[in-house]
Amino acid sequence: MFDAEKIWKSTTLPTLPAVAVRLLELARDPETEMTQIVDLIKTDPAIASRILQATNSAFFSFSSKVNSIDRAVPLLGTTVVTSLALSFSLASESISSGPLQDYYRSYWKQSIVHAAAGETIGKRCQAGLECEYFLAGLLVDIGRLAMLKAISREYYPVLVTSESQARPLFEVEHEFLGLDHSQVACRLMEKWGLPENLMNGVRMQNFSVETLFEQLQPGTHSLEAAIVLSNAVGDYFMSPVPGKSIQRIRQMAEHFFNMKGAEVDRFLQEVRQRVDDAGSLFAIDMSDINDPGEIMSQANQQLLELTMRAQSETLLASERQKQIEREKQQLESRNAELQQKATRDPLTGIFNRAHFDESMKNASREASDRCSAICVMFMDIDKFKVLNDTYGHKFGDDVLKQFTKVVSRSLRQSDVFCRYGGEEFVVIVHRPTEKGVEKLAERVRAAIEREDFLFDGKRVPVTSSFGTALGMPGRKDYNFGEQLLLQADEALYDSKKNGRNQVHHRCLMNSEEREMIKAVNGLKFSRWLVSKEILDIPTVSRILLQVPPDQRSLGELAVDLKMLEPLDIEALAEMQNQGRNQRFGELAVETGLLTQTQLYLLLSFQIEPPDRLMNALTANSLFSAERSRELCNQFMKTIPAESIPVAIV
Repeated sequence: MFDAEKIWKSTTLPTLPAVAVRLLELARDPETEMTQIVDLIKTDPAIASRILQATNSAFFSFSSKVNSIDRAVPLLGTTVVTSLALSFSLASESISSGPLQDYYRSYWKQSIVHAAAGETIGKRCQAGLECEYFLAGLLVDIGRLAMLKAISREYYPVLVTSESQARPLFEVEHEFLGLDHSQVACRLMEKWGLPENLMNGVRMQNFSVETLFEQLQPGTHSLEAAIVLSNAVGDYFMSPVPGKSIQRIRQMAEHFFNMKGAEVDRFLQEVRQRVDDAGSLFAIDMSDINDPGEIMSQANQQLLELTMRAQSETLLASERQKQIEREKQQLESRNAELQQKATRDPLTGIFNRAHFDESMKNASREASDRCSAICVMFMDIDKFKVLNDTYGHKFGDDVLKQFTKVVSRSLRQSDVFCRYGGEEFVVIVHRPTEKGVEKLAERVRAAIEREDFLFDGKRVPVTSSFGTALGMPGRKDYNFGEQLLLQADEALYDSKKNGRNQVHHRCLMNSEEREMIKAVNGLKFSRWLVSKEILDIPTVSRILLQVPPDQRSLGELAVDLKMLEPLDIEALAEMQNQGRNQRFGELAVETGLLTQTQLYLLLSFQIEPPDRLMNALTANSLFSAERSRELCNQFMKTIPAESIPVAIV
């Protein structure tokens, strides 16, 4: 990686003569008198001679010849004299006769174009300061000169690459060196003590038009905008690809200097005329710079080619995007197929054991975090081996497939139905209650018993045995599912031992947990809708599938409902961290921060947010939005006022 410090440590960096440095200091001092400027210039005969020569050149076009520096300085003014002194200093720095002579000459010719463009813009926006704009244009590419002189060996391949590939120089500089000439220029100008706005213009010379429009204000940042525009004009006249430059010129000229259409063309023509005059100042032949009309013709042709290429690239990009979309769909289809194979039983099409294990972990974690019940229903086809031995394995497979269809018809969409292994099946029951689980298991058992399983057109009796286990995991008891599954398996064994084709239940909840579940369910909006006979149980059950639980923790919910303060949450969490292995709600009630009813209400709102159920009623066209809100408000009025201090709806 290139070390930029090599530039700053170089002894060949461009420097300013003592006279030029002192002139800058005097120019910044409002107390400076003209005689001081004259006396200082006289101390450097070379600069004095060049300034006198410039005074009599076509660049200034004074009516009579000026014979002395004493007369030239007052005629030109402090700003012009200072700018000329700096310009001539830079000109002498850029003279080279070595192998990089052509690159030095190219740099200096483009700098003269920049200066002419800067001066022409200055006349339009700040008459009387044209020479300051001239100098600003001349300094745009001073970083190129610094890099040519300080790191010529490293910089040569950059110049060759930019030229041969017709790529922007700053882009190749970053690729090869990790910095560009505008950055070098700014540091050099800072060292010389040049004005901040001048450095900003140089720093921003390659910024996008959009960024320039955001950061520079027309009328306020005229010098900065003039520097950036003069840089684009230099690229227009000197670059082999003027098409891109003319677009940039037109956008900036209109935005910053209110030049449009033909006015931009006249501006470029004026710059071209001043290029020859500026070249004469530095004894540089600029006659090989083409006329703007010829360049414009070339630029328009390039713009046409760029437009056609852009349209072609857009078409290709569109086709590539379509291909990407096709490949994405194929990949998603393949992934779905692989997911299907990974989580589905190939014979019955229902979920497999691996999916059950993962779902059980998730259900246990959610039940533990939300202080809710979880239920497993185990089932086993009675005497399945006898069926296989008597009627053959094909019939056994048919029984398994038909069995799963019968069970699936009796379950809700939210229940997780899996083949556990062989003829054993398991269901994770969604939002279970003791009575609900008992009814569900009995309904499935009866459906299996009634089903016609046919072999050669004759009905073969098929029954199944069931075992269910219902419980509530403790705080962070994320392995509770294993214990629940073991209890369900033992309940299933009881069913088989007692004659098969029956259901046995195990409830792992104590009386307090039962009471809590009952109280929480009694505070649900859905339970109120059923109790008031506004909706029936099947309809409510269907709608509840579209009502996700509130993902906020119980503490967050309590704070949002103004039941607790954030400091209360911190205090309860600290008690848990110190070994109080109790649920958040239990601790809140025990410490008197919440009442028992408030805890039940929070749990109810967490499991089944009333506003979400209200919105689901409207979304499913059961009621209008106004009627749904009215029902929700009626439900909220049934809650004891002391239990909830703020309105939820």
